[in-house]
Amino acid sequence: MSLSHARKFMDEALSLAKAASDGGEVPVGAVVVKNGEIIGRGANRPLAQNDPTAHAEIAAIRDAAKALGTDRLTGCDLWVTLEPCAMCAGAIAHARIARLYYGADDVKGGAVAHGPKLFTQPTIHHRPEIYSGIAADDAAILLTQFFKDRR
Repeated sequence: MSLSHARKFMDEALSLAKAASDGGEVPVGAVVVKNGEIIGRGANRPLAQNDPTAHAEIAAIRDAAKALGTDRLTGCDLWVTLEPCAMCAGAIAHARIARLYYGADDVKGGAVAHGPKLFTQPTIHHRPEIYSGIAADDAAILLTQFFKDRR
């Protein structure tokens, strides 16, 4: 994949994260890509939807599954601005996402490189390829500013 394509997908996820922040939500955005095209988008919305499962990754996966008319997102990539939590990592496995690209690490709540490291567990039934640190500084700045503004 070319760097311009990679940046395009993460830029869209960052735009969704910014929109979440503008709405008072933790700034996380995600897109699902298949064959070089975005087929699913999501931004954090737990406060707006009164739904603790309304994370960006879940929304993007639901959007993509609806677009494809299937519960399996085989051959799809997920681009997300923050390391997924355990719930979202589980959804990634169940959706059969091929590749996970994420920006900033989440030392407290992440479940890919931190915490339970879900995809290293012997009982996990699907492991995507994982690429971290994509536009990590941009994602981290959004998160840092969001929490700084609330203190």
